[in-house]
Amino acid sequence: MTTIVNNPAPASDNGSSGLIIGIFVLIVIGLLFFYFGLPAIRRMGSIQPQINIPSEIDVNVNQTP
Repeated sequence: MTTIVNNPAPASDNGSSGLIIGIFVLIVIGLLFFYFGLPAIRRMGSIQPQINIPSEIDVNVNQTP
């Protein structure tokens, strides 16, 4: 004689809803990085020092005898 075991279905599936929320949060963080982070990184790399070069340089050396 065979024995049939009927297992009840799980009451709720909390794992998949947490996974969906996690993926959504990662997508939002990624979009914020591309919108704000990448332009900020590009601006940081383009800052160059300001060098002032005079239009005339006096090369005469005054020597005392």
